[in-house]
Formats: sequence, structure tokens, C-alpha cells
Amino acid sequence: MELKDSWDVQSAMQVLKHQTVDPKLWAEAVEWLILYGPDKIRELLLNSSGVATHECFPDLQAKGYAADGQACYSVDDLAKSLSISTEEAREVIKEKEKAHKIHHFIDEDDTMKVQ
Repeated sequence: MELKDSWDVQSAMQVLKHQTVDPKLWAEAVEWLILYGPDKIRELLLNSSGVATHECFPDLQAKGYAADGQACYSVDDLAKSLSISTEEAREVIKEKEKAHKIHHFIDEDDTMKVQ
């Protein structure tokens, strides 16, 4: 079963509210809500993700922004922040693209640059 079909808003929100849920299940529910949830919930989670990224990885800086306003990062910078190889980071992103059927790699020329 594909991720898109494995959740609905009610089940994903129940997981988020549960105090002792498995972290992997929680992350999957958040991922589903970010990809397929209602706009208000998506916006809240994406904003929270941006704050968490800044707090946990203060040296990681966006290289630009996508047309939808989401921050874009260099794969090399992401790998360095996560202490993995660039190839490992590319593989994770490719796996997410395949699972989500959404293109996550954005050509640098297609981003609005950070001044």
C-alpha cells in the first residue's frame, strides 16, 4: 500500500496526539500530513519543521527558496549536517521521491536565491 493511501487526516492526527506513540509511526503520520493533509495543517507542520531545522542544525542555511516558499538546501550541506555521505543523502531523497511520487530535487536555477 502506498503512503498516500495508508492514512487519513483523522488517523494521522490521532497518532500525533498520542503521548506514547512509536517515533517512527509518529514521523510517518507527520510526513503524510505534510504531503497530503489540509493546507492549514501542512502550513503549521512546515513552519514547525523550519524552526526545528534551524534549532537543530543552526549551521545549515537555505541556498534558495522554491516557488511555493519552501527552503531549498544543498545536498552536500544536508549530508554534512546529518554526518552522512552526499551519496547517502541523495539515496534517501531518491527513495522519498519514489515513495511520494513527488520530485524533491530542485535545480538551483529554479529557486529564488538567498541574498
